[in-house]
Amino acid sequence: MTWVTHGSSTVYSNPWIEVREDRITGPGGDGIYGVVTMRHAAVFVVAIDEEERVCLVTLERYTTGRSIEVPAGGSDGEHPVVAAQRELLEETGFVADEWVPLGTMNALNGIADAPEHVFLARGLTRADGPAHTQAEEGISAVSWVPFAEVLSMIADGRITDGETVAAITYAGIRLGRFR
Repeated sequence: MTWVTHGSSTVYSNPWIEVREDRITGPGGDGIYGVVTMRHAAVFVVAIDEEERVCLVTLERYTTGRSIEVPAGGSDGEHPVVAAQRELLEETGFVADEWVPLGTMNALNGIADAPEHVFLARGLTRADGPAHTQAEEGISAVSWVPFAEVLSMIADGRITDGETVAAITYAGIRLGRFR
């Protein structure tokens, strides 16, 4: 059965998201469906250094508390690779010579329209000056972790951020780590 939307109304809006309520007919009959729409796509950066270590940031999320993640953030309307370059610099203080798009994914696709772009960053060097927004974003640590250890961190629950898990998966497939 195809979903049919009979009407929509915006119930909340801010510069980053819009929440709407749709009156629908779906597989289970008539009902109401809440949808969150991100105003701009997000970007995720799997930065890997010359020692094959992955860059991870530790930060405090308002919604879930302490989280270990790959550098990421909103595109703010920028081209995704430009946004990814900005996020890597802001969150880690590093820049990369090589940027490889790994794929696009959708966050929480059962309730949200939230596209995300994933990039592999290589050829890393520390930029002049400190990372710009680490304190503003609640980043308490930037660490470089061997790829195999990152997989262990996912397996044992130290990394629980779904987008980080998916971004690492994209990178692992591209780098042949799962064969």
